[in-house]
Amino acid sequence: MAKRYEELTIEDDLMFGKPIRLDVYTKDQKRIYDAEMQKRNHHSLEKLELPKRSRFYQSTMDTDHLSRGRSYRELPEGKVLFICTFDPFGLGYGKYSFQNLCVEDRELCLEDGTEKIFYNCVSDAKDIPENLRELYEYIRTGKVGRDLTRRIDEAVARARKNEVWRSEYVKELLHDDDVREEGRAEGRAEGRAEGIAEGEAHGEVKGTIRICKDFGLTFEETVNRIREMFQLPENEAQRDMKLYW
Repeated sequence: MAKRYEELTIEDDLMFGKPIRLDVYTKDQKRIYDAEMQKRNHHSLEKLELPKRSRFYQSTMDTDHLSRGRSYRELPEGKVLFICTFDPFGLGYGKYSFQNLCVEDRELCLEDGTEKIFYNCVSDAKDIPENLRELYEYIRTGKVGRDLTRRIDEAVARARKNEVWRSEYVKELLHDDDVREEGRAEGRAEGRAEGIAEGEAHGEVKGTIRICKDFGLTFEETVNRIREMFQLPENEAQRDMKLYW
């Protein structure tokens, strides 16, 4: 059954069948959607490389469709959506929508069926629709409003109580290259006396512990995670847990 755009929620998550982690990957009768939550995490906009990320996610969606033995002629429309907790282009718009247009004639659209949309959750633009404004506030503050954010909040609560889903999601998340790079950056920023490489390693461990804790893993579950991921002896894993838990 086709879903309206505003009905797409975390419950439609199909990421475990994908070659990379897509936050929400779903489809209706005509389109495929990939929606990504994006935070700055102290990175510059240039470091985030959002345009290249959007290209990568679009290519991943297309490859998944074609890998099922279908012709490129059957490619559905693809929409890559970035839900940003910052203004991704600094112009104040509530959202930024991109399609492929002819450079010589801006009225001529390639009509290849792709679109990238970047939602600016911190925008105070006057033309933001009320339901989108409500979603932005929910993302910024966690405040539940009317039907849309209530349903999203209920879906998030159910997902967090699902131990199998939570464990699998954390496993996928911890192998995400962006997450690991964030941890290395934290270590570099701390300027550890033992050197840059050691600082990066500690940063990765610290970031991993933070993610596990955020997703409700127990102390012992987290010890096992970092011991397996970083090949640490038990005493070092316990030491890092005491430092960063």
